[in-house]
Order: sequence, then C-alpha cells, then structure tokens
Amino acid sequence: MEAAYSLFFGAANAPRTFSSDDLQMNGNSRAEPVSAKQPQARPPRCAAVQTGLCLLFLLTGWLLASPRLATGAYALAYLAGGAASLATAAAALARRRLTVDLLMVVAAAGAAAIGDWAEGGVLLFLFSLSNTLEAYATYRTKRSIESLVRLRPSEATLVRNGQELRVGVETLSIGDLVRIRPGDRVPVDGDVVEGETWVNEATITGESEPVAKGSGAGVFAGTINGGGSVLVRITRPATDTMLERIVRMVHEAQAQKNPTQQFVEAWEQYYVLGVFVGAIIVFCGALLVHTGDDRDALYHAMVLLVVASPCAVVVGSPAVVLSAIARAARHGVLFKGGRYLELLGEVDVVAFDKTGTITFGKPAVGDIWVSNGVQQAEKMLRLAAAVERRSEHHLAVAIVDEAERRSLSLPEVDEFESHTGLGVHGHVEGAWVGVGREALFTSHDLSVPAAAQDAADRLRATGQTVLIAVAPQLDVSGVIGLADQPRPNVAETLRALKRLGIQSNVILTGDHQRAARSVAEAVGADAVLAGLLPEQKVLELRRIMDAGHCLAMVGDGVNDAPALATAHVGIAMGGAGTDVALEVADVVLMRDDLKALPFAIWISRRAKRRIRQNLVFALGVIGVLVLCSFLRLPLWAGVIGHEGSTLLVVLNGLRLLVEKPKP
Repeated sequence: MEAAYSLFFGAANAPRTFSSDDLQMNGNSRAEPVSAKQPQARPPRCAAVQTGLCLLFLLTGWLLASPRLATGAYALAYLAGGAASLATAAAALARRRLTVDLLMVVAAAGAAAIGDWAEGGVLLFLFSLSNTLEAYATYRTKRSIESLVRLRPSEATLVRNGQELRVGVETLSIGDLVRIRPGDRVPVDGDVVEGETWVNEATITGESEPVAKGSGAGVFAGTINGGGSVLVRITRPATDTMLERIVRMVHEAQAQKNPTQQFVEAWEQYYVLGVFVGAIIVFCGALLVHTGDDRDALYHAMVLLVVASPCAVVVGSPAVVLSAIARAARHGVLFKGGRYLELLGEVDVVAFDKTGTITFGKPAVGDIWVSNGVQQAEKMLRLAAAVERRSEHHLAVAIVDEAERRSLSLPEVDEFESHTGLGVHGHVEGAWVGVGREALFTSHDLSVPAAAQDAADRLRATGQTVLIAVAPQLDVSGVIGLADQPRPNVAETLRALKRLGIQSNVILTGDHQRAARSVAEAVGADAVLAGLLPEQKVLELRRIMDAGHCLAMVGDGVNDAPALATAHVGIAMGGAGTDVALEVADVVLMRDDLKALPFAIWISRRAKRRIRQNLVFALGVIGVLVLCSFLRLPLWAGVIGHEGSTLLVVLNGLRLLVEKPKP
C-alpha cells in the first residue's frame, strides 16, 4: 500500500512548508515554472498490466489439470501481483518500518507454504487491483488540476516598436506589451492598456460568467478573451502567473498531511507489529489447543494477517482529502493543506475585514437628495460631475463615475478652483457651481439651504460621506452621499453561512462606527467592531477564540495579515488580495467576492464527515472480520472483505468530486 500512498502525496518524504519564496519571484528570475518542476501525473499502466497478468496466470493455473503446471502458473501470478508489494515492503524494512505490504506478502507466502496457492494468488490479485484502482483515482484527480497548466499558451504576440512578433511566453519580461485577439487564450498576467473586451475567467475563479475588461483591468494567464482585441502590459513573469500559483498551491496541499492521516500513520507501524504478534499467538494457540495440524494453524494465522490489515483505515483519509482539494480548486477555492480542509469544517464563527472584503474598498455614490424634486437629481449630478471632473480626489472620481454610468453628458467648466479639505467650484454654462463641505460655501459668503443641511445630517447619520452641491444662479441645490458599497451577494453569502450552521458573522474594521454599522445592517452581519487598528483586530480575534469558538478570518489587505495568521483558519481574497494576505492565509478564494466561501465550508464539512465514515466503516469491517477469523473464516472470504472495504472507502472519498451542495 505504501506505493499507493506515495501516489497520493508525491515522492517527498516529508511535506514542504508554504513560504513566501514559493509565492513570489523576482521579475528577472529565469526559474522554471512550478508546473515544469512537478512530476506529471501518469496513468498507472504498468500496475494495470501487472494486475491483468496476475489474473491471467490465476485463471490459467485454475484451468490446468497438471498440478505441477498449475503451481508454475500460480507462481507467475505471485510474481506479477506481488512484485511491487514485495519491493515496497523491502524498501520499508530497510528504513526499519513495517507496512501493510509486508502483511500481504507474508500472508500470500504463508498460503503458498501450506499449498493454498490459489487463495494466496487471489489475495495478491485483489491487493494489486485495489492499489491500481487507488492509483487511477489519484491520477484522475491530479489530472484535473494539471489540465490547468496546459491552458496557458506557449506563444504570445509581442508588440514592439509598432511590430507584432510571435514569441515564446518564457521569453517575455515584465513591462512587455502583448496583443490578445478575440478567442485567444491569455498567455500572461497583465493589465489592459488599450481596447475593451470581456474575459471568461472560469479557469481561475471557477465563475463561468464573463468579466468586462477595460483600460487598467487585470487579466490572467489561461483565461479566454471574448469579443475584443486588447493590448496588455505584462505585470508578472511567466514563472509567477496566477495560474502557476494555483498549481503550486494545489501541489503543496497534496503534499501536506491532514491531522487524521498523521494520527493514522503514527500508530500504523505499531499496529502492523501487533498484527504479526497476534498471528504468531493464533498460530501457537491453534497448534497447541485447537488442532495439532501445522497446516491448519498456519492457515488461521494467515487469515488473521489478511483481515486485520489496516489498508482501508490508512487510505480512507487521503482519498477524501485529495478529492476535496481537487473539487475545491475547480470552484475557485485553494486549500494550502489537508489540515486546513479539516479545520475549516469545524469553524462556527467567521470574521470579515470590511474594506475590500465585504465592500469594494472604494467610495461610490449612494443616496442623492435634491431640493426641488427627484426629476432634478440628474441635473444636479451633471453639474456636480462637470466640476469634479477637474479634481483628482477619490470622491470626485466616484461622482464622475456615477454620471458616466447614467450616460450624462458633462459640460465644460471655466474658472475651476480646488480648496483642500473644503471642496471645488467653477463656472458651468455661465453659472457658479460649488461641491464640497459646508465650509466651502461659508468661505464664499454663501449659505447652505436649511433643507439641504438637514438632508446632509441625515445621510451622515447613516455613515455616508456627504458632499453638498449648490448652484445659486440655477436654483439648484442637492446632497450627494458617498460610501464604500458592499459587494454583490454578500448578504446572500452570510445567509448561506447561517444555513450551514455558522453561529456568528462578525465585521472588523478600522472605519468609524457609523459607516461600519451601516454596512453591517445592509449585509445582515451579526456584529460589527469598528475603529480597530491591526493589533486591536488580533486582540478581538483572540477574545473570540478564548471563548471556545473555532474562528475563520477573511481579509485581503496587508493590514489583515496579522489577523489572518492569528485565526484558526485564515482566508484571503485571491483576486483583490495582496501578496502578503495570500501568503499568510490558509485558504484562498480566487474570486473577488465571497460567493465561494459557503462552498468552501460545505466541502470541508463533507470531507470531515466522509473521513469519519471511512474510519468507522473500515475499523468496523476489521473488527467483524477478526471475530469471524476465529470462526474458521476462509481465506478467500477474508480477502474479499478486506480489499472490498478498501475499495469502498476510496469510492466514498471520490464521491466529493461529483456531489452537489444543496441550494
């Protein structure tokens, strides 16, 4: 079985840790992509051939009338079905380790010693078949991840000095410009500098809906360009694209062992030694008490060796973990190890950073009030945006964006002036227009209408930042409320977490209390803690953890890194997240929203349930078979029960690849 385990967890003798060196490379690095370093998954053809030959020789021996020829055929079946297990057992013994393979080889040799060649051959055939099927299942799950690597084109269209050249992706450098035409796969990570299009990012985020891309928008290698031709400036080397990061994270996760597997492996050697001691005791007891027949006593001992072998116990956990990690990666959720997969399933409180996680992280126009009717709102917004277009303030950008979203034509502005901390003003179509705080108008000997002042106070009470717009000559006055808007589907996500059994959703933020409370009420959070510095966020998380809760923290920024590292499980937003947040986090959501979070918790809990099911089933089967071995259980029945349970726990784990969550 050890050969099969190595297929689940790679050739490394110990899991590697996840470090910043794995995530970040210098822009001038010529290191190979991680996909080139990792051994490619290969179908277990050799194991399948050996298993087929074992069955062929078994059938031949059963059909041959000559005992001598039949024994020769059975010996060939032993060689085909047991050579790999013998090699694995010998290698383990050289390291002073006892493995399940040794149990199987000894049991088959014992069956041959007492003349039951056929039953020993059946044992090796089923054991070999079990290993082959496990290896094939592992190959399928690994192949689903490695298929991502093949999505990145090997060539790109480099634009240099007005000329377009087809070059290898590995020759490109940060800052180069590449042309991506409709229908092309994006070859690099970069930012759009010319053109507009939409991109299918399902390979990266798991989201099938196309995403609009304009000037300044980021694109990822391996995604599919839609209807427009765009010019992209490379921001990451080919060795460090988001696609390469995904593959690297998945390989790291597959190499790490979850707590259940570590526990099982901790007692595996002692268990195997105990089975050998038990078989010796059974042999001696049967020889001295039950029967005086050496052959019969050895037969009983061999049956115990087979039925007490913990194959199903050992593979029950990795089969589930590998399937869950592969399934989650296809849905835009990356676990950095099996232990985080199990731990996330225990979470009962989720804490969220507000800015950039719950919200977009930039202000947008919220409420608009005008003095002379709703129909005048667009007129007031048009005047305000015309003046703010000359400003570089982030609030001005939000107002202009809102006007453009409403397709408003903006007139030219004359005599524009900006007053730091107060606002801006200018002449629009011959009329003076001011946009800013009350102090702007006081400094120009103008008064804010009482109704506008009342509206500003009301909007401030809801946590919005307020800008007052007044054009006295046009009899226009209004108030524009701006706030960092919640991301779409956040409220739905929090409700889904509640349905999954999460006790409390908490928002942590450094923002002021009114704005934080407004966002919390809009998305349906259970609690909000505002005005927190990064170190204060850590203290609040520790307070929740000290109360006995299993806590997950979701964040995206550099200031979230201490909180992500403190929580039981740190979850980073992959699309919007900083490199530091991605490095520190234990789980990465590749989308720029939280829709994948309920799926991540669902699959974690399913995985924990499957692991428990597998362990209980496997231990139960072993117990029943061991009891039956004292009731003269035939070796062939023990073989079928043992190997059948192993196959069932593997198949139970593989169900996670296709099982659908409830709405």
